[in-house]
Amino acid sequence: MGRAVIKYSDNKYLMSTDKIYSRPLDKLVDFNFDERVASVFPDMINRSVPGYAGIVAMTGILAAEFYQSGSQCYDLGCSLGASALSMAKAIKESDVKIIAVDNSPAMLNKAADLLASREQKKIQFVCDDINNIELSSASIVVMNFTLQFIAQDQRSLLLKKIYQGMNPGGILILSEKLTCNDAQQQQLLIDMHHFFKKANGYSDMEISQKRQALENVLLPETLEQHKMRLKTAGFRQTEQWFQCFNFSSLIAIK
Repeated sequence: MGRAVIKYSDNKYLMSTDKIYSRPLDKLVDFNFDERVASVFPDMINRSVPGYAGIVAMTGILAAEFYQSGSQCYDLGCSLGASALSMAKAIKESDVKIIAVDNSPAMLNKAADLLASREQKKIQFVCDDINNIELSSASIVVMNFTLQFIAQDQRSLLLKKIYQGMNPGGILILSEKLTCNDAQQQQLLIDMHHFFKKANGYSDMEISQKRQALENVLLPETLEQHKMRLKTAGFRQTEQWFQCFNFSSLIAIK
């Protein structure tokens, strides 16, 4: 079967094929962003998350439109820095400062290797838990598929903290895997996502093993839960601008 992979736009991101779950594993451990994942991450996420490349590209477009001169941009849970790079390329002001945060040394080391020096000058990489970060003067905050890995009892506090560190008129781009309360709807979305991954070359065994590895790590919520949490945090307007199967992206405006 042909592979319908949507790749990172920058050729430097084309790395090894994801084969982490391609053989039977006697013991499945919880998924983590270690060196194995970092080495195949672009292939993994583009074959696993429908619309990912488009979300990253739109992150830059939205950042360029909402960026406030002299403010800061944050990419929280930046992985290999794709969203930070998208912002760096799209925002034309020379003094823009982008702070990219991730708690995985392996991911940040690979990110530093991949980014061209011109864009890297705009990006400050920070290795830390995003719950520890103090935001200030932020006009753009990006969390692309990050909140779902945060403990659920910490999510409201984190979003309130983000809101407090943002300038009026600033935006939060929040992309997440969703779940549904309706069992039939949820199963349909799961099935369609599996069809997508199989079309991109993953076997049933790979899909099953990765799902098990993520069960205790990636904890999705409903669209309504996300909207309510953003409203409670203080954001005056929230709009869903993207959804494909059970993957969605929201923009929240302070």
